[in-house]
Amino acid sequence: MGVVGTLEYFSGLLGHKHKKRKQLQTVELKVTMDCDGCELKVKKALSSMKGVQSVEVNRKQNRATVTGYVDASKVLKRVKATGKKAELWPYVPYNLVAQPYAVGTYDKKAPPGYVRNVEYFAVTGYAGGRQDDQITTMFSDDNPNACSIM
Repeated sequence: MGVVGTLEYFSGLLGHKHKKRKQLQTVELKVTMDCDGCELKVKKALSSMKGVQSVEVNRKQNRATVTGYVDASKVLKRVKATGKKAELWPYVPYNLVAQPYAVGTYDKKAPPGYVRNVEYFAVTGYAGGRQDDQITTMFSDDNPNACSIM
């Protein structure tokens, strides 16, 4: 054992290598499931993970909820390993969204009472002012970048 190995050994005894303990969290996934077999396959894969305390699978909503000392990316990776299409749960309750009918928020596939979780910025697509004002200034003589055709 060399000098470096000895130093690593003693630093390990003194507790300098702190391994962060994972926080208890709930991970929600949207998983495409068609039958009871799919549901059982996903539930079995998630239940066998280290640190998982509970698994709930709702085939009607295509939703899997995992509670435990787990990492969300590892849970997602485990479900994808079963061959199912999966993503983190993209929906939030309808009443928590400021603009539920904004572009990209409303989703036909969302469960009843839910809309897609989309960050809403300014007023969909253009920054400040009305769209009519922007079109009229595009062809204005006062605008140096205006179209030169006119």
